[in-house]
Amino acid sequence: MLTFDKCGIYCAQAGIYIDPWKPVDKAIITHAHSDHARWGMKAYVAHRLAVPVMRLRLGADINVQSVEYGEVLNINGVKISLHPAGHIWGSAQVRLEYKGEIWVVSGDYKLQADGITTPFEHVKCHSFITESTFGLPVYKFPTSEEVYADINAWWQKNRDEGKNSVILAYALGKAQRVHAHLNTTIGDIYLHGAVDNINKIYEENIGALPIAKRIDASVNRKDIKGAMIIAPPSAADTPWLRSMQPYKLGICSGWMQLRGTRRRRGADRGFVLSDHADWEQLNTAVRETGAQNVYVTHGYKSIYSRWLETNYGLNATEVDTLYTGEALDDTTDSETAENKPDESI
Repeated sequence: MLTFDKCGIYCAQAGIYIDPWKPVDKAIITHAHSDHARWGMKAYVAHRLAVPVMRLRLGADINVQSVEYGEVLNINGVKISLHPAGHIWGSAQVRLEYKGEIWVVSGDYKLQADGITTPFEHVKCHSFITESTFGLPVYKFPTSEEVYADINAWWQKNRDEGKNSVILAYALGKAQRVHAHLNTTIGDIYLHGAVDNINKIYEENIGALPIAKRIDASVNRKDIKGAMIIAPPSAADTPWLRSMQPYKLGICSGWMQLRGTRRRRGADRGFVLSDHADWEQLNTAVRETGAQNVYVTHGYKSIYSRWLETNYGLNATEVDTLYTGEALDDTTDSETAENKPDESI
């Protein structure tokens, strides 16, 4: 039912692409990170909570249809519905059914609850398209609660030492997770402009976050003391960030599972916090679909597809795409110039 061509994942019967990387007539978008939601489509379909972020990043005038989880669209006999992916708020898996055959395109996903995202839903299918960003046994992530507690303890220690705490986290998804679980009794919270832009959308559509202040021209940097500052990875090693001194730098990423990665990035602390599935979550997700055919995209796709064939007897196929998974910079969460107004302040 689905094929992979130069534009992306294509359903010919419905005439629709899922997360295409080149302009097409109609696209279903799994979530609003920039490697999955790209500019230039004539028409988009996405979950209701993804739409406001897409309008911010792709333009307020994009032609986009908003749908709810479980809502069925019937296009030329193909029944299409979105189901929670657990990746970030508004993220979805795409289920397509035609003449009794069912495919699921998972996009990016995680099974671990994070406190702000609709939890992942296991969807039965015959063919499953999965990422493999952390498709190695070494990647076994701690619980979100453990990481949140670790971040707050680190913040308290830094404050006691008279230093600010800077957390680098994707502006969409991870930054809201961190913000929502900060202990506000420790100190004040400040936000980079790119994070604040997304936070405003979160609060308008989902719920309140702890009180925080945007760092703009009205803020005297010398008045920021013992605070928590949330910024995107693009803020690393910039004049904007250096103006927050003295500070300790933390990075939130699944890649922080490997200590050498933290050292190479010049961080004082690495927090293993990812919006992607670790090794055990990947295997659980694949098994629970009941799919016999599995298509493995971005990540350790060669290793993971062989694992699925050898250990589960599945028909596993590697697929080349332009999705990038989780990076240590802003590769999957890029901000346009208009969404980064404060970096030069």
